[in-house]
Amino acid sequence: MSDAAIVALARHAMSMALLLAAPMLVAALLVGIAVSVLQAVTQVQEATLSFVPKLLAVAGVALIALPWLIQTAVKYATEILRSLPGLAS
Repeated sequence: MSDAAIVALARHAMSMALLLAAPMLVAALLVGIAVSVLQAVTQVQEATLSFVPKLLAVAGVALIALPWLIQTAVKYATEILRSLPGLAS
């Protein structure tokens, strides 16, 4: 296996991981910004006030996006497993 093939596999794996994590990360970012603005306006600085809404938002987005996440991960795994014989040479 050449160095270029290894780099391509690693790059594809990292982009796939980012693609699968993106919906939850965006939800946490948006909720975090909203809670930060609310805390700044009300001057209530409580750490749990920020954690619980983010946790609920990430869990909700994960449940909503779960079919797409599974489909994308299975497609990627199938693609990698099918290409294994060609990678060995």
